[in-house]
Amino acid sequence: METVTFKVGGMTCGHCQRRVEDALKNVNGVIKAAVDLEKGEAAIEYDDFKTNSAALKKAVEDAGYEV
Repeated sequence: METVTFKVGGMTCGHCQRRVEDALKNVNGVIKAAVDLEKGEAAIEYDDFKTNSAALKKAVEDAGYEV
């Protein structure tokens, strides 16, 4: 298991926060994803045998936000 925290840019509301969380939770291997709107951060716990930080960043970017 690995844990990583990313700065996420472009979030302005609770909908944005949920969208980023949902995008991360849909990545195979993600165990937990928590997004803090005020800090502009996403904390992710994941199985490093199933995914990696590059895939997590791509999921956030594909959802329309900056990492």
